[in-house]
Amino acid sequence: MYMYGLLVLILSITIKTSLAFEVTYVNLEKLNTPQQNKVKNWVAHGINSTFKTLGPLTQQTLPVILKPRYFAFEPVPWASVKRGIDDNIYDAIELHFHRYASEKALIYDWSLYHELSHLYHPLFAYKDFWLSEGLATYLQNIVMLENGIINHNEFKARLKAGLKRGQQQTNRIKGPLNQVANNMWALGAQQRVYWSGVAFFIHAQLELKKHTGKYKTIADVIRQYQQCCKRSTHSAKQFLAQLDKLSKSAVFSTLYHQYSYRMDFPNISTKQLNQLLF
Repeated sequence: MYMYGLLVLILSITIKTSLAFEVTYVNLEKLNTPQQNKVKNWVAHGINSTFKTLGPLTQQTLPVILKPRYFAFEPVPWASVKRGIDDNIYDAIELHFHRYASEKALIYDWSLYHELSHLYHPLFAYKDFWLSEGLATYLQNIVMLENGIINHNEFKARLKAGLKRGQQQTNRIKGPLNQVANNMWALGAQQRVYWSGVAFFIHAQLELKKHTGKYKTIADVIRQYQQCCKRSTHSAKQFLAQLDKLSKSAVFSTLYHQYSYRMDFPNISTKQLNQLLF
Protein backbone atom coordinates (compact mmCIF):
# COMPACT_ATOMS: atom_id res chain seq x y z
CA MET A 1 0.00 0.00 0.00
CA TYR A 2 0.98 3.64 -0.55
CA MET A 3 2.38 5.16 2.63
CA TYR A 4 2.43 8.88 1.90
CA GLY A 5 -1.17 9.60 2.93
CA LEU A 6 -2.32 13.20 3.10
CA LEU A 7 1.22 14.46 2.55
CA VAL A 8 0.92 13.46 -1.08
CA LEU A 9 -2.00 15.79 -1.58
CA ILE A 10 0.06 18.68 -0.25
CA LEU A 11 3.35 18.03 -2.02
CA SER A 12 2.15 16.62 -5.32
CA ILE A 13 2.30 18.72 -8.47
CA THR A 14 0.16 17.91 -11.47
CA ILE A 15 0.89 18.40 -15.17
CA LYS A 16 -0.75 17.26 -18.38
CA THR A 17 1.01 15.50 -21.23
CA SER A 18 0.10 16.22 -24.83
CA LEU A 19 -2.39 13.33 -24.59
CA ALA A 20 -4.32 14.97 -21.70
CA PHE A 21 -3.03 12.37 -19.25
CA GLU A 22 -2.54 13.60 -15.71
CA VAL A 23 0.79 13.02 -13.96
CA THR A 24 0.93 13.61 -10.20
CA TYR A 25 4.42 14.07 -8.79
CA VAL A 26 5.63 13.30 -5.30
CA ASN A 27 8.88 14.98 -4.11
CA LEU A 28 9.18 17.29 -7.11
CA GLU A 29 9.78 20.17 -4.70
CA LYS A 30 13.10 18.55 -3.72
CA LEU A 31 14.51 19.65 -7.09
CA ASN A 32 15.34 23.15 -8.27
CA THR A 33 13.39 24.66 -11.15
CA PRO A 34 15.68 23.53 -14.02
CA GLN A 35 15.79 20.01 -12.56
CA GLN A 36 12.01 19.97 -12.20
CA ASN A 37 11.60 20.94 -15.86
CA LYS A 38 14.11 18.28 -16.91
CA VAL A 39 12.29 15.56 -14.99
CA LYS A 40 8.87 16.62 -16.28
CA ASN A 41 10.18 16.60 -19.86
CA TRP A 42 11.71 13.15 -19.32
CA VAL A 43 8.53 11.66 -17.86
CA ALA A 44 6.29 13.28 -20.49
CA HIS A 45 8.56 11.96 -23.26
CA GLY A 46 8.43 8.45 -21.76
CA ILE A 47 4.65 8.49 -21.43
CA ASN A 48 4.06 9.88 -24.92
CA SER A 49 6.47 7.35 -26.46
CA THR A 50 4.84 4.46 -24.61
CA PHE A 51 1.34 5.62 -25.52
CA LYS A 52 2.34 5.91 -29.17
CA THR A 53 3.37 2.26 -29.23
CA LEU A 54 0.99 0.66 -26.71
CA GLY A 55 -1.94 3.06 -26.62
CA PRO A 56 -3.11 5.13 -23.64
CA LEU A 57 -3.58 3.65 -20.20
CA THR A 58 -7.11 3.29 -18.93
CA GLN A 59 -6.16 4.92 -15.63
CA GLN A 60 -6.23 8.64 -16.26
CA THR A 61 -3.83 9.67 -13.50
CA LEU A 62 -0.31 8.37 -12.96
CA PRO A 63 1.39 9.10 -9.63
CA VAL A 64 5.17 9.41 -10.11
CA ILE A 65 7.21 9.10 -6.92
CA LEU A 66 10.57 10.80 -7.37
CA LYS A 67 13.65 9.66 -5.44
CA PRO A 68 16.46 11.98 -6.62
CA ARG A 69 20.01 10.93 -5.72
CA TYR A 70 23.06 13.13 -5.39
CA PHE A 71 25.40 10.31 -6.41
CA ALA A 72 24.76 7.51 -8.92
CA PHE A 73 26.78 5.59 -11.46
CA GLU A 74 23.92 5.59 -14.01
CA PRO A 75 21.01 7.92 -14.80
CA VAL A 76 18.37 5.65 -13.24
CA PRO A 77 19.84 3.09 -10.85
CA TRP A 78 16.46 1.82 -9.68
CA ALA A 79 12.78 2.05 -10.61
CA SER A 80 9.64 0.10 -9.72
CA VAL A 81 5.86 -0.06 -9.98
CA LYS A 82 3.66 0.50 -6.95
CA ARG A 83 0.36 -1.29 -7.41
CA GLY A 84 -3.01 -0.04 -6.21
CA ILE A 85 -2.16 3.16 -4.34
CA ASP A 86 -4.68 5.82 -3.27
CA ASP A 87 -7.30 3.28 -2.11
CA ASN A 88 -6.41 0.87 -4.93
CA ILE A 89 -7.41 3.33 -7.64
CA TYR A 90 -4.08 3.89 -9.38
CA ASP A 91 -0.86 2.10 -10.12
CA ALA A 92 2.22 4.32 -9.70
CA ILE A 93 5.88 4.31 -10.66
CA GLU A 94 8.82 5.13 -8.41
CA LEU A 95 11.98 6.54 -10.00
CA HIS A 96 15.37 6.63 -8.29
CA PHE A 97 17.50 8.83 -10.53
CA HIS A 98 20.66 10.92 -10.59
CA ARG A 99 19.50 14.49 -10.17
CA TYR A 100 22.44 15.78 -12.23
CA ALA A 101 21.93 13.42 -15.18
CA SER A 102 21.16 15.25 -18.42
CA GLU A 103 17.71 15.13 -19.97
CA LYS A 104 19.21 13.27 -22.94
CA ALA A 105 20.74 10.61 -20.67
CA LEU A 106 17.46 10.13 -18.82
CA ILE A 107 15.50 9.74 -22.07
CA TYR A 108 18.03 7.22 -23.38
CA ASP A 109 17.81 5.13 -20.19
CA TRP A 110 15.47 2.13 -20.45
CA SER A 111 14.04 2.15 -16.92
CA LEU A 112 11.06 4.46 -17.42
CA TYR A 113 9.84 2.60 -20.52
CA HIS A 114 10.18 -0.69 -18.62
CA GLU A 115 8.09 0.45 -15.65
CA LEU A 116 5.45 2.09 -17.84
CA SER A 117 5.15 -1.18 -19.79
CA HIS A 118 4.37 -3.00 -16.53
CA LEU A 119 1.23 -0.88 -16.19
CA TYR A 120 -0.29 -2.68 -19.20
CA HIS A 121 -0.60 -6.00 -17.38
CA PRO A 122 -1.89 -7.07 -13.94
CA LEU A 123 0.30 -8.10 -11.04
CA PHE A 124 1.15 -11.81 -11.31
CA ALA A 125 2.17 -14.40 -8.72
CA TYR A 126 5.91 -14.72 -8.03
CA LYS A 127 6.14 -17.96 -10.03
CA ASP A 128 5.02 -16.03 -13.12
CA PHE A 129 7.39 -13.08 -12.73
CA TRP A 130 9.30 -14.42 -15.74
CA LEU A 131 6.22 -13.52 -17.77
CA SER A 132 5.72 -9.99 -16.41
CA GLU A 133 9.40 -9.07 -16.45
CA GLY A 134 9.85 -10.62 -19.88
CA LEU A 135 6.94 -8.62 -21.25
CA ALA A 136 8.16 -5.31 -19.80
CA THR A 137 11.72 -5.93 -21.00
CA TYR A 138 10.54 -6.87 -24.48
CA LEU A 139 8.18 -3.90 -24.71
CA GLN A 140 10.72 -1.37 -23.40
CA ASN A 141 12.91 -2.20 -26.39
CA ILE A 142 9.99 -2.06 -28.82
CA VAL A 143 8.94 1.35 -27.46
CA MET A 144 12.49 2.68 -27.68
CA LEU A 145 12.89 1.35 -31.23
CA GLU A 146 9.58 2.63 -32.55
CA ASN A 147 10.17 6.10 -31.10
CA GLY A 148 13.70 6.51 -32.46
CA ILE A 149 15.45 6.30 -29.10
CA ILE A 150 17.46 3.31 -30.32
CA ASN A 151 17.95 2.08 -33.90
CA HIS A 152 17.54 -1.40 -35.39
CA ASN A 153 21.15 -2.37 -34.73
CA GLU A 154 20.96 -1.25 -31.09
CA PHE A 155 17.67 -3.10 -30.71
CA LYS A 156 19.15 -6.38 -31.91
CA ALA A 157 22.37 -5.85 -29.94
CA ARG A 158 20.44 -5.29 -26.70
CA LEU A 159 18.34 -8.40 -27.22
CA LYS A 160 21.36 -10.50 -28.14
CA ALA A 161 23.32 -9.34 -25.11
CA GLY A 162 20.42 -9.94 -22.74
CA LEU A 163 19.66 -13.40 -24.14
CA LYS A 164 23.33 -14.29 -23.75
CA ARG A 165 23.25 -13.25 -20.08
CA GLY A 166 20.11 -15.32 -19.58
CA GLN A 167 21.77 -18.35 -21.15
CA GLN A 168 24.88 -17.99 -19.02
CA GLN A 169 22.89 -17.71 -15.81
CA THR A 170 20.72 -20.70 -16.73
CA ASN A 171 23.89 -22.77 -16.88
CA ARG A 172 24.50 -21.92 -13.21
CA ILE A 173 21.00 -21.69 -11.75
CA LYS A 174 19.12 -24.93 -12.36
CA GLY A 175 15.47 -25.87 -11.97
CA PRO A 176 12.10 -25.28 -13.66
CA LEU A 177 11.60 -21.65 -14.68
CA ASN A 178 8.52 -21.15 -12.50
CA GLN A 179 10.40 -22.35 -9.39
CA VAL A 180 13.41 -20.17 -10.17
CA ALA A 181 11.11 -17.17 -10.70
CA ASN A 182 9.39 -17.85 -7.39
CA ASN A 183 12.78 -17.47 -5.66
CA MET A 184 14.33 -14.99 -8.08
CA TRP A 185 15.68 -12.52 -5.51
CA ALA A 186 17.07 -15.16 -3.15
CA LEU A 187 18.77 -16.95 -6.04
CA GLY A 188 19.94 -13.79 -7.78
CA ALA A 189 18.35 -15.21 -10.92
CA GLN A 190 17.13 -12.00 -12.56
CA GLN A 191 18.95 -12.57 -15.84
CA ARG A 192 17.50 -16.04 -16.34
CA VAL A 193 14.00 -14.95 -15.30
CA TYR A 194 13.83 -11.70 -17.28
CA TRP A 195 15.39 -13.01 -20.46
CA SER A 196 13.52 -16.32 -20.52
CA GLY A 197 10.43 -14.12 -20.50
CA VAL A 198 11.79 -12.02 -23.35
CA ALA A 199 12.42 -15.20 -25.35
CA PHE A 200 8.79 -16.20 -24.69
CA PHE A 201 7.53 -12.98 -26.28
CA ILE A 202 9.99 -13.23 -29.17
CA HIS A 203 8.62 -16.69 -29.92
CA ALA A 204 5.05 -15.42 -29.49
CA GLN A 205 5.71 -12.53 -31.88
CA LEU A 206 7.12 -14.87 -34.53
CA GLU A 207 4.10 -17.17 -34.18
CA LEU A 208 1.64 -14.26 -34.37
CA LYS A 209 3.07 -13.27 -37.75
CA LYS A 210 1.98 -16.65 -39.11
CA HIS A 211 -1.67 -16.19 -38.15
CA THR A 212 -4.42 -14.39 -40.02
CA GLY A 213 -5.82 -12.49 -37.03
CA LYS A 214 -6.21 -8.71 -36.91
CA TYR A 215 -3.36 -8.16 -34.42
CA LYS A 216 0.08 -9.08 -35.74
CA THR A 217 2.37 -7.75 -33.01
CA ILE A 218 2.65 -8.14 -29.26
CA ALA A 219 2.22 -4.37 -28.96
CA ASP A 220 -1.06 -4.51 -30.90
CA VAL A 221 -2.46 -7.25 -28.68
CA ILE A 222 -1.36 -5.51 -25.47
CA ARG A 223 -2.86 -2.23 -26.70
CA GLN A 224 -6.22 -3.92 -27.24
CA TYR A 225 -6.07 -5.83 -23.94
CA GLN A 226 -5.55 -2.54 -22.09
CA GLN A 227 -8.60 -1.01 -23.75
CA CYS A 228 -11.06 -3.88 -23.60
CA CYS A 229 -10.16 -6.56 -21.13
CA LYS A 230 -7.63 -5.64 -18.45
CA ARG A 231 -8.55 -6.69 -14.93
CA SER A 232 -6.33 -6.20 -11.91
CA THR A 233 -7.41 -9.65 -10.69
CA HIS A 234 -6.32 -11.54 -13.82
CA SER A 235 -3.82 -14.31 -13.17
CA ALA A 236 -1.07 -15.00 -15.69
CA LYS A 237 -3.15 -17.75 -17.30
CA GLN A 238 -6.23 -15.51 -17.51
CA PHE A 239 -4.14 -12.72 -18.99
CA LEU A 240 -2.74 -15.03 -21.65
CA ALA A 241 -6.18 -16.47 -22.37
CA GLN A 242 -7.35 -12.94 -23.17
CA LEU A 243 -4.35 -12.41 -25.47
CA ASP A 244 -5.22 -15.67 -27.24
CA LYS A 245 -8.80 -14.53 -27.65
CA LEU A 246 -7.77 -11.16 -29.06
CA SER A 247 -5.24 -12.68 -31.46
CA LYS A 248 -7.60 -15.51 -32.45
CA SER A 249 -4.88 -18.01 -31.67
CA ALA A 250 -3.61 -20.35 -28.98
CA VAL A 251 -0.09 -18.94 -29.21
CA PHE A 252 0.23 -17.52 -25.71
CA SER A 253 -1.30 -20.33 -23.68
CA THR A 254 0.57 -22.98 -25.65
CA LEU A 255 3.91 -21.26 -25.13
CA TYR A 256 3.14 -20.70 -21.44
CA HIS A 257 2.89 -24.41 -20.79
CA GLN A 258 6.14 -24.97 -22.66
CA TYR A 259 8.04 -22.23 -20.84
CA SER A 260 6.75 -22.40 -17.30
CA TYR A 261 8.43 -25.70 -16.50
CA ARG A 262 11.39 -25.58 -18.83
CA MET A 263 14.82 -26.32 -17.45
CA ASP A 264 16.89 -24.95 -20.32
CA PHE A 265 17.24 -21.51 -21.83
CA PRO A 266 15.37 -20.91 -25.12
CA ASN A 267 17.43 -20.79 -28.29
CA ILE A 268 16.84 -17.58 -30.26
CA SER A 269 18.81 -17.24 -33.48
CA THR A 270 20.01 -14.07 -35.20
CA LYS A 271 17.65 -14.94 -38.06
CA GLN A 272 14.71 -14.94 -35.65
CA LEU A 273 15.73 -11.57 -34.23
CA ASN A 274 15.89 -10.18 -37.77
CA GLN A 275 12.41 -11.55 -38.47
CA LEU A 276 10.99 -9.55 -35.58
CA LEU A 277 11.49 -6.33 -37.49
CA PHE A 278 10.30 -7.31 -40.96
